[in-house]
Order: sequence, then C-alpha cells, then structure tokens
Amino acid sequence: MKDSFQILLKKEQAAFDKVLKEYLQQLNMPAYLKEAVLYSINAGGKRLRPLLMRLTCAELGGNEEHVYPAAIALEMIHTYSLIHDDLPAMDDDSYRRGKLTNHKKFGEATAILAGDGLLTNSFHAISTSPLYSAEEKVHIISKLTTASGLEGMVAGQLLDMEAEKKSISILELEHIHHLKTGRLISFAVEIGGYIAGLPSNKLQTLKSLGEYLGIIFQIQDDILDVEGDEEVIGKKVGSDSENDKSTYPSILGLEGAKIYKEKYLEEAMKCIEIVGLKNTVLADITRYLSERNQ
Repeated sequence: MKDSFQILLKKEQAAFDKVLKEYLQQLNMPAYLKEAVLYSINAGGKRLRPLLMRLTCAELGGNEEHVYPAAIALEMIHTYSLIHDDLPAMDDDSYRRGKLTNHKKFGEATAILAGDGLLTNSFHAISTSPLYSAEEKVHIISKLTTASGLEGMVAGQLLDMEAEKKSISILELEHIHHLKTGRLISFAVEIGGYIAGLPSNKLQTLKSLGEYLGIIFQIQDDILDVEGDEEVIGKKVGSDSENDKSTYPSILGLEGAKIYKEKYLEEAMKCIEIVGLKNTVLADITRYLSERNQ
C-alpha cells in the first residue's frame, strides 16, 4: 500500500505543482521575491492538504478540478507558515526538507515578505477564480481565514511557543495541535466535500475526520522526531527534545504515543465509513499518515 500511495502521491504532486506554479509565475512581483517564494514552494513538500481536498471531492463524485483554486490558496498558506515558523524568532531552524530554510537562503526580511505575500495572495487565488460563485467564494474564504488565522493556525503556533520549557497536559497539547495542524487539514477535507455538494450534516463529519487526521499527523511527526531517519525526513532528529518542547512521546512515552495514535486512527476510520468512503483511496491515505516515515 505504501508503494502504491507513493506512486499516487507523485502523480498528484506533479499535477498540482503545475497549476500552483502557473498561478505564481504569472504574478507581477520583483524577481528576487519570486525566487524566494518559488524556493519554498519547490522545497519538496508532500502536497498532503491539496491531495486530501482533491481526493475527498473526487471520491464523493465532485468535479475534482474545481478544488484547484482553494487548494492553491491552502498550499500557499501552509508554505508561508513554514517560512515563518523557521525564523529565528520562532523555531529557529536552519534546514527544512534537507535544504536551507528560506531566511538562511535569502535573509530574514525577504523570508518574512515572501511569507506575507503567500498569505495575502492566497485569497486572491480564490476570489478571482471563475470556478466559484460569489457565495462559494465567501464560504471558502471564510472557512480558510478561520482555519489559518487568529482562531486557528496562528493561535496554535503561539500556544506551541508558550508551551516550550513547560509541563502541559495531554489535553492542552491536543488543543495546540488541533489549532496549529488540524485546522488546515480539516479545511482541506471539509472543502473537498463542500465542492462535491455534500449535505451539511456529512460536512460536519468530514470536519471531524480532518481534525482526527491532524492529530494523527502530528503524533506521527513527534514519533519521527524520536526514531525517524534524518536522511529520509530531511531534518534533524531530536530537535523537539533539545528545544524542550512538549510532545506526545514526552508526555505519554514513545509506546504510549503510538497507542494514542491508534485511538485516533479508529475514530478517523469511523468518520470515513459514515460518509460512505470506507473502501477508497482516502481511507488508504488515512492509514498511510499513521505509518509514514517522512
């Protein structure tokens, strides 16, 4: 299953990268800023969130190409968050995915502006799309701002920094990652269903699925920081411990974190069954996220 998923992932990455880069290339910005933006866009991300959005839409019978403007916006926001997370004032990382971080390559000021530009133009990608009605644009942008802004990812990042060098509970850790990681993944799955025309009660189930996927993704990230292969994951292993960050293994122990992850995997699979996607690629990806090695 891992091999087949990797093949699918590469195919999806290539298709999505084409439309993402076409959107960015046509923007009229200074050459050095464009170089910095494309450097992080081209840094080798898995495009997990756009993939989840497209596959959710496709599996539910929607027009999968209609997800692209929303998926472009989502990936731009995700990339901006990584650029800013790596800055000295935040996580202070020198490498991401085996390459120098944006600020190490282009300087802090340009990295900040590259992130600012990606965030701002993400909403342009949605608002100017001919694929969405005015009502759909308002709905998608409203959901995206909530997921990524002061009540979502940004809040989670602040709480994550505040939790460093502190002892926090597992519920507090879950809340941080629900905001920091889960909200954007939940947006991807929910909007995939929305574009496919899923009724509101099942959209709520998809939203819950996305929240569970966010926790699964984060727990596996924490596990890989303990026992991952640096060459495979593209960054230093053990940085969470060095930075005295609260993680699932640090609170529950490594084996306890793995058991906790399985609990959320079960909940995610229940959601998938409720929306009628039990034997689908989306179910396979959910399992893969729990087992990934990078």
